[in-house]
Amino acid sequence: MVSWIVDHVLGAQPWVVYVLVGLVVFAEDALFLGFVLPGETLAVIGGVSASLGHTDVWVVGVVVVVAAVAGDSVGYEIGRVWGTRLVGHRFLDSRREQLDKAQDFLCRKGGSAVLLGRWTAFFRAVMPALAGTSRMPYPTFLAWNAAGGIAWGVTMVAIGYLAGQSYHRIETWVGTGGAVVVALVVVAGVVVWQVRRHRAQRAGGPAGAEHTADERP
Repeated sequence: MVSWIVDHVLGAQPWVVYVLVGLVVFAEDALFLGFVLPGETLAVIGGVSASLGHTDVWVVGVVVVVAAVAGDSVGYEIGRVWGTRLVGHRFLDSRREQLDKAQDFLCRKGGSAVLLGRWTAFFRAVMPALAGTSRMPYPTFLAWNAAGGIAWGVTMVAIGYLAGQSYHRIETWVGTGGAVVVALVVVAGVVVWQVRRHRAQRAGGPAGAEHTADERP
């Protein structure tokens, strides 16, 4: 799956890469789809594309950050308007325990939960809507959302860009064919690492959330 995505994105026209990366990152954050759509993966692959010269790294970075912040803002508005019905919908029943922990995390951490939640796929998908449902003031939400979107977007694109730089170095040693294989392996490794980290955090949310919950009086 990862190889298929990489092949098609890297082979597309630059504007297609920008649109695809932006749409997936936006939809992941805006529509409760963070555990379905690979927004993180597309941001990394966008960085790889820029490093290989197919796209401009600054444009990719801006697209990812703007899409992430805008997507969260839409998610916040959805939560503000339809939050109670949405959170209680049966399509989330299989993730009810995670959702309860996300709500608890938001109650304890406030705005910082929006920033910290961005680093976990499930939390990234639901935290904006939960913030809207809880009636967190939008200026507060936007400040933390922007901080998280910038930090996350720059980090993901940079990871992809550095993976692409490895491609260039490897190409001089083993040729283009081997370099392509290694670049795909690097990207796949990053994705697998992220998936494993997300699974490890499902029981308690972003890094450190478990300890915080255990330390409550």
